[in-house]
Amino acid sequence: MLVEALTALAAAGGGAVVQAAGTDAWTGLRRRVGEIFGRGAGARAAAELERLDQTARVLARGASADIAAQRLRQEGVWAGRFEALLESLDEAGRERVAGELRELLAFVAASAGDEAIATGEAVARDGGSAVTGIKRTGGHRTGPARAVHTGNAEATGPGSSAVSGIANE
Repeated sequence: MLVEALTALAAAGGGAVVQAAGTDAWTGLRRRVGEIFGRGAGARAAAELERLDQTARVLARGASADIAAQRLRQEGVWAGRFEALLESLDEAGRERVAGELRELLAFVAASAGDEAIATGEAVARDGGSAVTGIKRTGGHRTGPARAVHTGNAEATGPGSSAVSGIANE
């Protein structure tokens, strides 16, 4: 049984796979995950790359009604895969893979940018503002942004604004 910190690391790895799918970070994540699971065996790495590609296909074709459920399912699948890998290793191997997972998380955090999927509705009234998706302010945007299946936006009244998607202010 893994210690709590390694279980949390495996869960974060599952989240990173899903977060990177469909973004510019995907190619780098895909290569790194293949290396982590492959451990020098080409056939094992190729099998993991095919699993990653299947995940990307599932997430790309998800309808707006079920995309959140698909994302949660895929996060769980990959968290379980990372956890099983960590459990299968001796202490030295576990520490090496844990370090590689931490590097993977840093890579995705630096390159995936902001993401909003299956958000609710934005309603602004009487001079207010609302965003369903991503709101970037202050002029310093880090990384790309992606908004998919964002909800409806409605603004009523003078000075009101509502955005569905990405707002750069």
